[in-house]
Amino acid sequence: MILPPGVSQRRFTSALREFEQIVGKEWVFSSDEDLGTYRDAYSPYWDEKIDRIPPVALCPANVEQVRAVLKVANLFKVPLWPVSTGKNLGYGGSAPAHPGTGVLDLKRMNRILEVDDKNHYALVEPGVSYFDLYRHIRDNKLKVWIDSPDPGWGSPMGNTLDRGVGRTPMQDHWSNVCGLEVVLPNGDLVRTGMGAIPNSKSWQHFKYGFGPYVDGIFSQSSYGVVTKMGVWLLPEPEAYLVGNVTVPKRDDVIPLVDMLSYLMNTGVVQGQTYIQNMLNGFAPDLLALRAKPGGASEAELQAYADTHGGYWSLALPIYGTKELVAAKWQVAQRKAAEIPGARIEVQRSYDLPMPEEDALKLDSPCEVSVPSLNIFNTVAMPMKGNGHMFAAPVIPMRGSAVIESLDVMRKAMEDIGCRDYMAVPASTFFARSLTILVIYPTYKDAERNRKSREALKHMVKVCGEHGWGDYRAHASFMSEAAEAYSFNNHALRRLHETLKDALDPNGIISPGKAGIRPRNER
Repeated sequence: MILPPGVSQRRFTSALREFEQIVGKEWVFSSDEDLGTYRDAYSPYWDEKIDRIPPVALCPANVEQVRAVLKVANLFKVPLWPVSTGKNLGYGGSAPAHPGTGVLDLKRMNRILEVDDKNHYALVEPGVSYFDLYRHIRDNKLKVWIDSPDPGWGSPMGNTLDRGVGRTPMQDHWSNVCGLEVVLPNGDLVRTGMGAIPNSKSWQHFKYGFGPYVDGIFSQSSYGVVTKMGVWLLPEPEAYLVGNVTVPKRDDVIPLVDMLSYLMNTGVVQGQTYIQNMLNGFAPDLLALRAKPGGASEAELQAYADTHGGYWSLALPIYGTKELVAAKWQVAQRKAAEIPGARIEVQRSYDLPMPEEDALKLDSPCEVSVPSLNIFNTVAMPMKGNGHMFAAPVIPMRGSAVIESLDVMRKAMEDIGCRDYMAVPASTFFARSLTILVIYPTYKDAERNRKSREALKHMVKVCGEHGWGDYRAHASFMSEAAEAYSFNNHALRRLHETLKDALDPNGIISPGKAGIRPRNER
């Protein structure tokens, strides 16, 4: 066991006794067996001395216990890493960024406090899962949709605070937050926005309240423990259509992305989609072509595209009333016709609501607001390993940026001899940008993990040098991701550290989160 920095075993044991008085002895976990459930199941440091296994995990039942726990943590200088369900596999799971940091597990705080299907919002606690919220809405026959990521076993709060994404028009989860309740590191309790008014009648109706808008400092941060979150939901649509556009030439990605940008920014296309390079598949003849010494020439790739349906494709998700879906589809067809050689067709179309048993037959049921674990059955990884970890650079929504980024990433990996990775096509996680999800395997083997770690770090560094920062980072590589944000000698980091020192001078909440170290660890 690695103890918190500067904390003796005797002092740590005293802290555990205090924690037990607050949450109950049965909710303080310190045995190796219990703590094994909090390690990163996909750890890139598996069984190495610096593997991120916490020395303790605590499970408070309510806000009052959270406040009391933080006061004890300050007294004994025991840092804690809050998690809601800890299901963010690929980004580090429930394990903290640094060894020696305990886990503050909020799963017992699992109340759905309100769901309103007239103004379309919910108010939830950290331990509520997407499955919980979905079942509550279904059982009460409410006419609203949640937006679940793939897989759907995590929590709305945990995913949203880490600025995760889903598949429907509400896919940018942080943009839908309206009102937080936060326990600050000193145990003080704050409600943001209209929630700062006692007996507020509009906490989940109006984000900003009065004065500086502070909600953002609690996303991807270590400035407090969020105990309640308001989130806007989607009114249940009447219809859903997915069209598909295919273009024949490599450079056609430029007008294709221009079309996508227009359709998204005008609200015609809503929900997550991606720019699919049709030459990144795993057909045997395509794999053989790409494996040629020196790689396939552009002429060879174009010849393959000419005989196999095209070079790029793009799905166009459209939601709304039946009349709006039909009208939006006409607009999409008209814009696609402006690209020479483009083909556009309806891929699938549904009237809503869809019966759950039919939704679960889809590859991604979350497209129609049904959380599932289907992704574990439908996504085939060409890499072998115990698990995986992500890098996630963001590029402009321009076709030239798609070509440039994929070329740069391929060369970066060729330069270090790495072939064991996969770059998922540019996805529309956020408005006016594209995100490239780069996946590396992890193993229960130290040397192979070392190579994967170095490859991911190199990718993050090279992308940063080209102006593409990660929007989210694995807990083991948050400092590397933050390094790219270096304008004016890391002025943003200095601001983050100033806030950290003011709000959390003892550094007891999530040291190392987003690359922000407390003063005693810099």
